Amino acid sequence: MNALEMARTAYSSAAAPIRTLQSTEYDVFAQITGRMNTAIARGKAGFPELVAALHDNRRLWIMLATDVASADNALPQALRAQLFYLAEFSLQHSAKVLDGSGTADVLIEINTTLMRGLRQQEVAA
Repeated sequence: MNALEMARTAYSSAAAPIRTLQSTEYDVFAQITGRMNTAIARGKAGFPELVAALHDNRRLWIMLATDVASADNALPQALRAQLFYLAEFSLQHSAKVLDGSGTADVLIEINTTLMRGLRQQEVAA
């Protein structure tokens, strides 16, 4: 590698942008929420995909609930309590979607609202 190539490499932009915790969380919520939307749009034929997306959504909310329940979590106590409540609600409502007594619309709305908050938090930082 000659000096010109080394200079280009040293001052070129990084191939991958720097990721924050908020952007990573946002991307996971966006991916799962998108899968739920796609499955719903397919109707009855999309039910297996909806089940898989709900399973991943439940896993995500369980991890989030575990994190906010930790004494080491730095979020304000009131926000931690709200997130824990949303996790409980999401888990219970997912069961209703799976047994046919509920729709995934409210889960999508919760995820979308959380994504909006994550995006605002990232812009503010």
